[in-house]
Amino acid sequence: MKLVILGGGGFRVPLVYGALLGDHAEGRVTEVVLHDLDAGRLGAVARVLAEQAAASGVPDAPAVTATTDLDEALRGADFVFSAIRVGGLEGRAADERVALAQGVLGQETVGAGGIAYGLRTVPVAVDIARRVRRLAPDAWVINFTNPAGLVTEAMSRHIGDRVIGICDSPVGLGRRVARMLGGNPDEAFIDYVGLNHLGWLRGLRIAGRDELPRLLGDAELLGSFEEGRLFGVEWLQSLGAVPNEYLHYYYFNREAVQAYQEAKQTRGAFLRDQQARFYAELSGPEAAASSALAAWDATRAEREATYMSENREAAGAGERAADDLESGGYEKVALALMRAIARDERTTLILNVRNRTTLAALDADAVIEVPCSVDANGAHPMSVDALPGHATGLVCGVKAVEREVLSAAESGSRTTAVKAFALHPLVDSVAVARRLVEGYREVHPGLDYLT
Repeated sequence: MKLVILGGGGFRVPLVYGALLGDHAEGRVTEVVLHDLDAGRLGAVARVLAEQAAASGVPDAPAVTATTDLDEALRGADFVFSAIRVGGLEGRAADERVALAQGVLGQETVGAGGIAYGLRTVPVAVDIARRVRRLAPDAWVINFTNPAGLVTEAMSRHIGDRVIGICDSPVGLGRRVARMLGGNPDEAFIDYVGLNHLGWLRGLRIAGRDELPRLLGDAELLGSFEEGRLFGVEWLQSLGAVPNEYLHYYYFNREAVQAYQEAKQTRGAFLRDQQARFYAELSGPEAAASSALAAWDATRAEREATYMSENREAAGAGERAADDLESGGYEKVALALMRAIARDERTTLILNVRNRTTLAALDADAVIEVPCSVDANGAHPMSVDALPGHATGLVCGVKAVEREVLSAAESGSRTTAVKAFALHPLVDSVAVARRLVEGYREVHPGLDYLT
């Protein structure tokens, strides 16, 4: 099978290739095509992958090629993994900077920053979907590009259910909770519902029994892991659920904004500088003598340890514990999804798919994040209980904003873009929304289409 990775020069591509190296079953991926607009980054990542293959000892490692030609990459693909970053990390840093100057959040998937990133990314994602429909009509697109739910919904309007969004946050949360309860994370069923980066873990069944009430009733145990320290025991007990970590931006917005404003550097600026050093190291005069894989490993360890550091500081949660450093592994989710479809190996995964009739408060085409049954015919959202009123209100409000972003991207309407910003609960000001649109148009040439 041919797997195309869009954003193939991206830093996390070796995670996907490493997962492929461990997959020896029949019908596995045999060809990996990396596509990126930056040939230098492609070359650096290809070096890391070559060292991974050599170190693995796998005799029939998936062959890797790289190209800057999108059509060439897509032609004949079986799976397309989309992990593009329109505007690069400099664009992310600018998103944060413009928002914070207006006193609102600039995080890349939440609030003003997420809207700006969506407005830049949706036109590119739609173009990719149209090309896939033309050049690889039987391909399945696995979207990790942020904002993942919004981008998946944009692409679904052109290729339907053949695009499926993935995120490692819900899986990572479920695994942490399962460990706290003494269960095997691989055998637990995670009852999780919401939008991407806006969901709640409402139950965790081990051997058919929901063990979450036991966790919520034990203050010491509840406060001993990442989300307990981040949100606080009392708040989690009052919710009766464990929120996705990104809900900290909503529940503690003022504190999060203040922490970001006082930080020496925003997350996007940190990653921009960190990755610039990594890619420079692999292209410098002594690059040939150094290990690309070792440089990547060291950079990744620093990246994971500093994840959401501003939020932990605002909450007084301290440094990340060793057990919390393990994410859900988006590469593992992607591989499990590909396996289930390609080999008809039925499994259950938390994915971003069209709602159909899952949540009554949303229409059938709204992309939500929910447990899905996956087989050769794709991902099918499972029936879930309704969300409580406070969660339903937040989900419906943010989905309405996403729809305005999609409308603005399609029409090029500056007025609609202002509406998207103004309606977001973390902006809540028309005057600020207008300044944000103008600020983003000044720093992002790609938003010139908003008139």
